[in-house]
Amino acid sequence: MPFAAVNGIQLYYESHGTGPAIVFAHGRGGNHLSWWQQVPFFAERYRCITIDHREFGQSREAPNGPGRAAFARDLHGLLEHLEIPAVYLVGQSMGGGTCLGYAVAHPERVKGLVLADTTGGIVEDRILADFRRRAAQLPQNAAERAISKGFRQREPAKAFLYAQIGALSPPVRETFEQYLTSEDGPSVAQISALDVPTLVLVGSDDIVVTPEVARIVAQLIPAARLEVVADAGHSVYFERPGEFNRLVAEFFASIQKPG
Repeated sequence: MPFAAVNGIQLYYESHGTGPAIVFAHGRGGNHLSWWQQVPFFAERYRCITIDHREFGQSREAPNGPGRAAFARDLHGLLEHLEIPAVYLVGQSMGGGTCLGYAVAHPERVKGLVLADTTGGIVEDRILADFRRRAAQLPQNAAERAISKGFRQREPAKAFLYAQIGALSPPVRETFEQYLTSEDGPSVAQISALDVPTLVLVGSDDIVVTPEVARIVAQLIPAARLEVVADAGHSVYFERPGEFNRLVAEFFASIQKPG
């Protein structure tokens, strides 16, 4: 099994395909397995790297470790371990904080950034006010938050699979409400200075990061583009994989640079 020794832990990762590298960073309801509908598609042209964040999947946290605060540093350590100088990043929900945090710290090493159903943890008054107002009202069940009611009705087997993938991770110390309303992400000033091509994706039925919130995110990041995907909730990559893959592939192709 491929593990990398980074920041005091053994970080689990997988690598599939060859070509320019893409790192896929999962959300709270997933792990490296979440990307089963993306890896076969992108591995035809890219090197696809999937990870288990610390505290998720097969990556264990150090005793009294920093948890989510170390995600971007963990990603940096992994890329150093793999000797990858530049990368495309795809971050879903919580994983968007990993990817945006890394892009802020190492913009010269990020070829392109996809923020899917996520704010990337941006500390901004309107976003935080919206989350504080709605956090306690969101479903406690992770699968009910993460995938739309319509998808659960149309695709009960895949909805079951989503929940089973999430159940492979141990319990997370940070509650969902604490995560959603935290103020430890990038500032507006940091984001306004970011020079990385960015695609913001959101499902039209996302009840966590609503299209209105995603629109704020896209407005804060210079030259970011927003795509709202119909008939999808908080997990466009899972519910509408064909549309997700197409939009991401077209975005990466449009910004492709040698090397």
